[in-house]
Amino acid sequence: MDREQLAAFALSLPEAVESAHMGTRDFRVRSKIFLTFPDQDYCVVRLTPDQQKLTLEIAPKETLPVPGGWGLRGSTRLYHALADDTLTRDLVRKAWLNVAPKGLHGLLDG
Repeated sequence: MDREQLAAFALSLPEAVESAHMGTRDFRVRSKIFLTFPDQDYCVVRLTPDQQKLTLEIAPKETLPVPGGWGLRGSTRLYHALADDTLTRDLVRKAWLNVAPKGLHGLLDG
């Protein structure tokens, strides 16, 4: 999945909007960031530490923890050009669910 396809998918999630923080393109739900594009080669998804651990086990070539404290809290690099579309969509949905208010969860298909 290329960056623009990934951006279109992120924006298809309920109440998702595109914004930017410190010059980095990001995607938010109710002002909370769930996906960023800090680099041409990868995006960052906001997972929980447990989700990150499982993801690193099942997709070690496509994912890495973000260095430092953000990575310890679950922020994960996703090399979306290497990952299959199913994995990419699943991780972006999880990131969305992690920051979206519980009242919006029912709006997410699948």
